[in-house]
Amino acid sequence: MSDARQLLGIKGASETTNIWKLRLQLMKPVTWIPLLWGVVCGAAASGNYHWRFPDFIAAIACMVMSGPLLAGYTQTINDYYDRDIDAINEPYRPIPSGAISLAQVKLQIWFLLLGGLAVAYGLDKWADHSTPVVFLLALGGSFVSFIYSAPPLKLKQNGWIGNYALGASYIALPWWAGQALFGKLTWITALITLAYSLAGLGIAVINDFKSVEGDRALGLQSLPVVFGIKKASWISAGMIDIFQLAMVAVLIFIGQHLASVILVLLIIPQITLQDIWLLRNPLEFDVKYQASAQPFLILGMFVTAIAIGHSSLVQVL
Repeated sequence: MSDARQLLGIKGASETTNIWKLRLQLMKPVTWIPLLWGVVCGAAASGNYHWRFPDFIAAIACMVMSGPLLAGYTQTINDYYDRDIDAINEPYRPIPSGAISLAQVKLQIWFLLLGGLAVAYGLDKWADHSTPVVFLLALGGSFVSFIYSAPPLKLKQNGWIGNYALGASYIALPWWAGQALFGKLTWITALITLAYSLAGLGIAVINDFKSVEGDRALGLQSLPVVFGIKKASWISAGMIDIFQLAMVAVLIFIGQHLASVILVLLIIPQITLQDIWLLRNPLEFDVKYQASAQPFLILGMFVTAIAIGHSSLVQVL
């Protein structure tokens, strides 16, 4: 079990000296899942994805760009700049433990970044875009990842701004990439997904629970540091629930009533699991909560995406 945690890049991992396992741990594969799913949602929202081999390969390439390459870049550069914090919170991680050198980490950062941008450029060529939309999204997302982790801006120093930047990067950006690849990215869809990203802000707060000690020691104003663990868990739950319910209202407004009912049914188990895991002991059960509740969240994203793709009102707007 600890070996699996090591490969996924989550806490409780076993230690290893295998350089490729260390590189994979830096990339935190468990964090790729929302981005891979975001691409699927974007393709569905485009209303123009067809089950044919070229579209399938393009979708897989977009997932590789969003997940292993650019999310991997994001996680690696975050570990690079957070090495002092991790030395307090998670000293077993590859960098603070000394298992991998900073030179090797820098090489990995550049490889993942340039690889992601190259795939994005190729996808624009495949889609015959006159404006390289996917490349620009990849470039913009990479820049946000950099300023999220790196000084002097280091967005993660502010719990609200940093967590929203993280939530938007994990929900809106891959959705936009998938939609732009197969169709047209509209302003209304961009606004809807940015609103949905506020639910992602709530998820990002959960990731801060494990870092409270180090964040407090180094002066980072994460929400658990500012409000305390208990209040931050309620803020997290509230953000996740309120903005999903806002999406229910949006679906009703655009005439997708069946989708709105399905989304409500997917929100109910999330609220239940919040009571069982998140609100009772967020420090102990954060991973269990995310593992049990996030499947309902991402299914809700997919339902919303399909509804957007089939809404004539959204297409007009």
